[in-house]
Amino acid sequence: MRIEQNDPRTPIRIGSRGSQLALWQANHILDALRAAGHHAELEIIRTTGDRMQGSPASLLVGAEQPGFVAPPNLDGKGIFIKEIEEALEEGRIDLAVHSLKDLPTKLAPQFALAAIPKRADARDVWVCEQYWALHTLPTGGSIGTTSPRRRAQILSLRPDVTFIEIRGNIDTRLKKLADGKCDALVLAAAGLDRLERTESVHYRFPPEEICPAPGQGALALETRSCSHPIDEARDTYVRNAIAFLEHPHTRFAVEAERTTLDALGGGCSLPIGAHCIPPATEAGKWRMLAQVVSPDGEAMIQIDTEATYSTTPEALGRWVAADLISKGGLELLPAPVA
Repeated sequence: MRIEQNDPRTPIRIGSRGSQLALWQANHILDALRAAGHHAELEIIRTTGDRMQGSPASLLVGAEQPGFVAPPNLDGKGIFIKEIEEALEEGRIDLAVHSLKDLPTKLAPQFALAAIPKRADARDVWVCEQYWALHTLPTGGSIGTTSPRRRAQILSLRPDVTFIEIRGNIDTRLKKLADGKCDALVLAAAGLDRLERTESVHYRFPPEEICPAPGQGALALETRSCSHPIDEARDTYVRNAIAFLEHPHTRFAVEAERTTLDALGGGCSLPIGAHCIPPATEAGKWRMLAQVVSPDGEAMIQIDTEATYSTTPEALGRWVAADLISKGGLELLPAPVA
């Protein structure tokens, strides 16, 4: 007897972190699936990263967060997905929604990126009401960020600035800025845009100036892979249900960026930016920008190249990484932690 997969009694179970932005992203996919006629529900999963920063409730209300320090033997990316992937592997959820830049460059074989929706604005933004651009910040001014990439890139433009450890969700960071804990913030445009918190955004850095993190602004819809199904018919149904959310140009771009990052070491703590821009037409070319910056901002290697429409993302990413390496990019990166 054929079992009907699109049944309100067995909805597609979507797993997500409980942060404000993660819930926006998961509900965005939930609403899209329901609008397409699928039954779906959301399950909030607390991750290692959430426990290290504070409780999910405190993340939502913007309470103060303790300093976040990942153990040296724990992947900085994996701490925000470990428990979600465990739920996926065990069949407690059918679909995981992530910020793509939280994922390691290589997934375990039991998982697959079944769909990558159209990307939001991948750029970083300057958030400050008093000083409307980085160059107007007074000498020695403070910027709230914990990102090694952003620190290095900003230091290459303004070696005089100081940095304040600002962690937590977007509202937490904006509150700390309003409370005078720092003079300005540099954040991802996509999160602020999605949460409609752009009132203090006065500048969006072009990728030639501050190159975004690989995958920034994109979502990842992760399922069990075809080779590791729990229920083959159901897993196939889930993959087919989300197929309409796939955006081929975004898929190409982020795969090229992630290939470059992987070839250079693959860690989220590396001061590496990579951003691929789709062609306007099939006759056009893919444009790829990448930066490797020394942690003190004193040295930078930057690439701006083009590739034909028929190029594969892996080939483009490997070529960009090889070019960066040939120019001394690996020498600028901090030594890996033993």
